[in-house]
Amino acid sequence: MSDSSFLKGALEAILMVAQEPITTSALAQALGITEAETDTLLRALAHEYESDSAVARGFILREVGGGWRYYSHPRYADIVGNFVTAGQSNKLSVQALETLAVIAYRQPVTRAQIAAIRGVEVDSVVRTLQTRGLVEQVGTTAATGASLYGTTDYFLERMGMNSLAELAPLAPYLPDNEDLEDVEKEIR
Repeated sequence: MSDSSFLKGALEAILMVAQEPITTSALAQALGITEAETDTLLRALAHEYESDSAVARGFILREVGGGWRYYSHPRYADIVGNFVTAGQSNKLSVQALETLAVIAYRQPVTRAQIAAIRGVEVDSVVRTLQTRGLVEQVGTTAATGASLYGTTDYFLERMGMNSLAELAPLAPYLPDNEDLEDVEKEIR
């Protein structure tokens, strides 16, 4: 086995367990070779996966977000999408709908503010809404560094709206921002 084959195999093994893109420098350090050598090996692997017409590979190697990672091949997107969503309900729970409403009407809003309005812990519900692409972190508070959440364009699309101005006028029934800040201070 050539040294190049061993190193490519080692790269594949590391990349198989990656949860996020890994930088060339981190891979080079793991392999004990230079970044230039690592970059050459990564590009060679990516090219092999793309150009090997004899094998219909279900994955590709891409450089994204400052690092390298395996992704499912775009030609299989429909099949992978069906597999990933199989058994999942498209409906949101009552808790998720309530949390989504608070975020939509009071954005940008912190988790503590959402919890104060709902009266329950909302961390897992907010994560679910983020995973579904309905809400996203839109900043942080200057005072505490707490994450601020808002709705996404996908939320508007799913709701059939062009802007948040089309939301029904329910906001007067929610607490004022000053009341939320007081509650958040009490929580800390």
